[in-house]
Amino acid sequence: MKSNPRVSIRHADFDLSAETLALRQADGGVGAVVSFVGTVRESSHGESVSQMELEHYPGMTEAAIEAMIDSAHARFDIRAARVIHRVGVLQAREQIVLVLVASAHRGEAFAACEFLMDYLKTQAPFWKKETTPHGAHWVDARSSDDAALARWGIASGNSADSAQPRP
Repeated sequence: MKSNPRVSIRHADFDLSAETLALRQADGGVGAVVSFVGTVRESSHGESVSQMELEHYPGMTEAAIEAMIDSAHARFDIRAARVIHRVGVLQAREQIVLVLVASAHRGEAFAACEFLMDYLKTQAPFWKKETTPHGAHWVDARSSDDAALARWGIASGNSADSAQPRP
């Protein structure tokens, strides 16, 4: 069976069960798989959200996420990781992102999954635009995301950029 790439940026949805099986089935040493699935919230800052549009830089985004996964492998005793991030127009309640981490033991998998999500939220070159009853607007970076990344000893230098429209 052909293995899945570590990073997939795509319009199509993903199947958590199928992705988890694909990640763990090739390695008998996997004792834990931790997953995170992010979805489009129906509200943000007290306003209803009907949809979110996500843009990225093809090639650059995949390379940045590959580097994140390499960092996770260097920091944690993990056996595999996979990140799927959707782009395009997504409706409220749709899945946006999947982070899967496999390891021999749960502690390393949980920590690496959280590390990857903190890194994705602040460093990955994505731009998000929410549509509310008052119109569409680009989503600003959150200081709480920067603080989450800082606990790993990484300063966020790109989160403000990720909140801006693509040039």
